[in-house]
Order: sequence, then structure tokens, then C-alpha cells
Amino acid sequence: MSNPSVMKLAHLAKALLLMGAVLALAGCTRGMSDLREWVAQEKARRGAPIPPLPVIKTFETFTYSDQDKRDPFSPSPDELNQSNGPRPDEGRARQPLEAYALDSLRMVGTIGAGATMEALIKDPGGVIHRVHANEYMGQNYGRITAISSDHVDLVELVSNGNGGWMERPASIALVAK
Repeated sequence: MSNPSVMKLAHLAKALLLMGAVLALAGCTRGMSDLREWVAQEKARRGAPIPPLPVIKTFETFTYSDQDKRDPFSPSPDELNQSNGPRPDEGRARQPLEAYALDSLRMVGTIGAGATMEALIKDPGGVIHRVHANEYMGQNYGRITAISSDHVDLVELVSNGNGGWMERPASIALVAK
């Protein structure tokens, strides 16, 4: 019941497809000679010279003979005995402005005059505090030493790195609007 013309057409299509595949494969095998020639030329070429290995320096040996002397990386007895220097008062109740870094506080004004002058300090939360001389602010035990109309002077206590403390002057200037 199949149509003989359709079957002939199918056989012809298969034959043409087979011939096309054979021709494609035959085309792939040609032209290998130029590839082989190029590979041979590349193998024959001399490569770039490899740089020589670096010369390893030899170092003089040194014998350390000062074992009986003080360790240079440990504090000296003078540095350890710093009990007579400044120290923070650990028993003192912390004041509200000591919770903030000094550079985050802003002076926004003053009230009063002379020895009774108070400074107005704004914390990072926007709250304004009234401060007087000998009060504390900043995270380095900063004690207010003087208040003027345009700045507040403080003395901070910072660690000297050897177990002691040293005083460092600081100030907060009035913020210009």
C-alpha cells in the first residue's frame, strides 16, 4: 500500500545525504599538510631565553650575648613604677557625655559669663547638655578645664602604652551656623 514513487524519493534522499556526508568527511582530511608544516616550524624555532635564577645572599651569623640584660621589648622598671603619674578616677560616677567620643560632641553655645559660664554641648542624639568646669566628657576621661565663649578646653587621660597614663589637651570649638 505504499506508494512506489514516495519510496524512490526516500531512497534518493538517503543516497544524497550519504554522499554529502562522504564529501564533508573527505574535505576534512585535506589541508593537514599545512598544519603539520606549521607545527614543525614552531617546534624548530628557538624559544625565549629563561632568565637565570637570582643569587641568594648569604648573611653573616650573629651571636646574641646579652641574655643577662633587660629585655628590650619589656617595660623598664621606671616605666612599670608609674604610680605617681596621672590616673583616671575609677571610683567616680560616669557622667552622661562620657558615653560619646569627643569628636562626636558639638559646642552650640554658652550661658552666663565669667567663672559661672556654662557651655551648651550637643550629643549625637541631638540632646543639649549644660556643662561646667571640672565636669567630664568624652571617652578618654576628658575633664573640662576652662570654658570661653567660643570653645571648651579639656585635659584627657590616655594610656601611654606602658601601663601608665599621660595627659593630653583637647578642645571643642563653637560650631558656626
